Amino acid sequence: MRGKRPAGVGCALAALIAVLLTGCRQMSGSAGPGTLSGGAPERSFGQDTVFLAVNECSSFGTTSFTEAPCSSERAAARVIARHDGRPDDGPPCPPTTDFVLHIGTQPAADGKGVIPQGYACMRNLQPPHPGDPGGGGGPRTIVGDCVHSAGPGQVRETACDGSGEREPEYQVTRAVRSRAQCPASTALYVQLGGEEPVGCARRL
Repeated sequence: MRGKRPAGVGCALAALIAVLLTGCRQMSGSAGPGTLSGGAPERSFGQDTVFLAVNECSSFGTTSFTEAPCSSERAAARVIARHDGRPDDGPPCPPTTDFVLHIGTQPAADGKGVIPQGYACMRNLQPPHPGDPGGGGGPRTIVGDCVHSAGPGQVRETACDGSGEREPEYQVTRAVRSRAQCPASTALYVQLGGEEPVGCARRL
């Protein structure tokens, strides 16, 4: 049995972004990011400049987003990892990523070069942090997360403290390389991905 969003369903972005990634899960170790169209950057970008580079911040948004100084009131989240291409083809985001932004290919604001297709792994500047263990969201299932049944062979992540729409039924207690390494008390195996792709979950 695998964790995260049902197959083929796009997820939404974190609580501070209108398109939330926190509720929707595919049965794989990392959920696909929600799709947002990048707004016009607020500074000029040449061919060698990265839009939303690591440690830069994005503003609050609904259907678009822009860069914002991390110290400004408009800043909502910080980039903790940035990759070109599609999330399905590239490196996974760090485990405690709160949400993922799709960045579509678009001309640079100054007309010189283009901003290539990519994705940014985001961490909210302020709580809540759905990507934290037990937080009930984020693009990856990690040790400490809780899940509930979502149909035959499917589970979805939910907050361990019961604050989500569904009560937690299982909690991932260990990440291992194979099912044989899970303890005897394991009631559910959750696919996590990565070097230790099997999550050993106990019933709550």
